[in-house]
Amino acid sequence: MQTTASVTQDLGMPAIYLHLLAGVLRTVGLDERDLLRRVGLDPVRLQCTDARVSQAQASEFVIRALIESGEPGLGMMLARELKLPLHGALGVAVMSSHTLQDALDLMTRYLTLRAPHLRVRRQRHADAVHYAIFCDDNPGPMQNFIMDAVLFGCAFMGEQLIHTPVTGVGILRKGPEPAHFHRFRPSINAPVTYNAPEDALVIPRDALAAPIRFRDARLAESSRAQCEQTLKQLTGDTGFSGRVRRVIETSYPFPPKLARVAATLLVSERTLKRRLQEENASFQAMVDQVRLERARELLTGSAMNLSQIAERLGYADAANFTRAFKRWTGLNPSQYRMAPA
Repeated sequence: MQTTASVTQDLGMPAIYLHLLAGVLRTVGLDERDLLRRVGLDPVRLQCTDARVSQAQASEFVIRALIESGEPGLGMMLARELKLPLHGALGVAVMSSHTLQDALDLMTRYLTLRAPHLRVRRQRHADAVHYAIFCDDNPGPMQNFIMDAVLFGCAFMGEQLIHTPVTGVGILRKGPEPAHFHRFRPSINAPVTYNAPEDALVIPRDALAAPIRFRDARLAESSRAQCEQTLKQLTGDTGFSGRVRRVIETSYPFPPKLARVAATLLVSERTLKRRLQEENASFQAMVDQVRLERARELLTGSAMNLSQIAERLGYADAANFTRAFKRWTGLNPSQYRMAPA
C-alpha cells in the first residue's frame, strides 16, 4: 500500500482548473465571468499556468457554479476538459513516462501539486490495483463534483496516454447512482460501479505494463526533477503570507482591499495584519510586489499603452503608475519596455 503525504495547509488550487470550469459553465448558459468576479477572482489571471487560487475562493466558486447552473454533472463535464498538458510539470512527467504503471506512480507521488486536498491510496488485489481517492477534509456539497472530476478525468487521460481506452479499467463510486448519470454514461468508456466501498480507479494488473505513446526517458527524468523541486517549493510556502499572496494574485478588482482578503481567509483585518507581521511581511508590500511583477509582464508581453496598464494595476492614471514603477526599478515604464531582454 502506498499513500501520498497528507496536506492540511491551504496550498491553493491551480487556477487553470477554475478557468476550465468557467468554460464549461459557458456551455450551459451561465455568465461565468460575472460569477468569477462575484467571488473576487480575475478571469484573466485564471489563464496563467502557474497561478494558484486560495482553497476558500475555489470552493466558493465551485459551490456557486453547482447551485446557479443547476447542473449536478459539472464534475463529469470538467473531466472531459482535463487534457494532460494542462497539469503543468506533472502532466509532462506523466506523458513522458514509460508505462501506465510509471504514470500512475507519478500521479500518486505528486498529486499534491495539482490537488493538495486529495490523497491516493494504492491497494493491490489479485488481478487489479485500486487507486482510491480520499479528501483530507470534508468537502461537503463538493464531494461528488471532486470525485467525478478526478476519477472520470483519470479514465479519460488514460485514453490520451495509450491512445485507446485502457482495457479492463473500471471506476468505483460510493453512494447510489445519481439520476443524472444516464446522460453521461454513453461518453464514458469504462464500467462504473456505484454503492462501492470506495471511490477508486481500478486498473487490471496486466494493463499497467501498457506503453505510453509519448514516452521519452530524458524528458521523463527532467520533468520528474521539476515536480520534486516544485513540490518542495509549494509545501515550503505554507506560511500565512503565502496564503495572502495567492488571494492577491488572482483578485478582482485589483488591487484587493485588505478587508476583502481578510474575509476570504476567514480572519479579521487585525488578525491578518498581526499574522503577516509575525512573518516579517506587510500587506501593502505584497500588493506592490504583485503589481511590479504584473507591470513587467504587461510591459514586455503586451501592446497595452501605459494608461491601460495603469488601469489594469489599479492606478488612477499613467502618471501615478510611472512614479511607482520608477521607484521600484529606477527606470520609467517606457525605458523598461525598450530595454534589451
